[in-house]
Amino acid sequence: MKKRFLHFFIFVSALMLVSGCVVSAPNSRPWLLDTPAAQDSQVENLPSSLLALLPTPRPEGSPYFTPTPDGVHSLPSIRTEVVSYTVQNGDYLALIAARNNLPLVALINANPTIDPDLLEAGMVLTIPAPQPASALSDFKIIPDSELVYGPASATLDISAFVSQKGGYLSNYSEDVEGATLTGAQIVQRISYEYSVNPRLLLALLDYQTRWVTRTQLDPSYITYPMGRYETNREGLYRQLAWTADTLNKAYYRYQINALPYVILADGNLVQLSTLINPGTAAVQYLMAQLHDQYGYQLAISEVGVFTSYSNFFGIPFDLTINNLVPAGLTQPALILPFENGTTWSFTGGPHGGWGSGSAWAAIDFAPPGEAFGCVQSDAWVVAAADGLVVRAKDGAVLLDLDGDGIEQTGWTLLYMHIESRDRVSAGTWLKAGDRIGHPSCEGGVSNGTHLHLARRYNGEWISADTHLPFNLEGWISSGDGAEYDGALSRDGLSVTAWDGRIAENQIQR
Repeated sequence: MKKRFLHFFIFVSALMLVSGCVVSAPNSRPWLLDTPAAQDSQVENLPSSLLALLPTPRPEGSPYFTPTPDGVHSLPSIRTEVVSYTVQNGDYLALIAARNNLPLVALINANPTIDPDLLEAGMVLTIPAPQPASALSDFKIIPDSELVYGPASATLDISAFVSQKGGYLSNYSEDVEGATLTGAQIVQRISYEYSVNPRLLLALLDYQTRWVTRTQLDPSYITYPMGRYETNREGLYRQLAWTADTLNKAYYRYQINALPYVILADGNLVQLSTLINPGTAAVQYLMAQLHDQYGYQLAISEVGVFTSYSNFFGIPFDLTINNLVPAGLTQPALILPFENGTTWSFTGGPHGGWGSGSAWAAIDFAPPGEAFGCVQSDAWVVAAADGLVVRAKDGAVLLDLDGDGIEQTGWTLLYMHIESRDRVSAGTWLKAGDRIGHPSCEGGVSNGTHLHLARRYNGEWISADTHLPFNLEGWISSGDGAEYDGALSRDGLSVTAWDGRIAENQIQR
């Protein structure tokens, strides 16, 4: 009953903002904070490279018209025929239902003679066709540029915003990997790690549990601030990490026309419209994980997440940056990320840039040596291009290739698992070939010393296995459809990704 009351409160509040498809923006610069004078001062301090990307402010009070639908996305159709499945060793009914996008009860009802507690290999099950639960929604919630950690996100002072709202988040702190971080610092860290917009994270957090604007919360909301009630996901950092990874998973899958529907928390299936943008599809996918059919329809409507966002930052589409990743984008010249004369192992083909949900933006290399596991290496990782180090902590080094000091603009390279010993410092300008540090297991999750190298452009992860692969001194990355599998090819030669050291995965500068 409590959740329905909360949604009713959101609905009533939203009526003050939304009227048909025309609303008024709360200010003319929705990406900035506080008074017009403070905004003017903030604009003066922004680098020209960022200002050139920001949208032109809409005059205050002028009408806003909801965005037109996307061109039709060619999404896969949902299976309509009944099929059979032979149970394999290790199968259980809930797993089979999940694989076939069915509520467990639908699978049980389609097989009345099968005892769900006595499933055996060799049994033949009837797999009914999924049944979409409700009508499609064409309503656009956010533009793509507000899903990623892109240019406009660089204008938000997260700490000032959180403090200004004065809610539970403003006084929150948590231990993250041995360091005590404030709520604002956790939002910031999740944003740059997963490359997801902090505005969206804050709006979602407040929509779900009012962490940003209220000081008194339901006890369960304190432990699970996004409402994801799952073991080992307690606390803000883990809840937001799951949120950002889930958003990325849907955003990049919808981009390649691989996300035709979502599964709601109650097990029902809902088709996605072919007329929405990937950013909206990502929010719909996230809300499906958290709500039943009633809550989902409310969350993705004009009075749901859209209103929470608009109340905080203005109309999200006023921040739209078109052509976030231009169609004709080319990668700058990059060299292999290790020193001349050394031979490394190509251990990982295209896989997630950060977490399992992001685009397959990364490839991996292991240093020379015979030892396995997390061992100390004296080999050097080097800069693949000229650039400015804007971040060097928690095992990560972020190299900004346009040199403006803002990681949300232009090309950036993420070097992950860089040991703190001898690691380059933030603020250092590097030339291609200059030393960055030693590969290790520091930061993230790793079971062996290696370098994880990933690319972003304007905050968007750039896949290593699509139309814009890595080009490292002529070595071109490719994948075979399975994460971590793939090759680097040059002049008729091919190096195969392999988790270990074999002749076929050795590569030399």
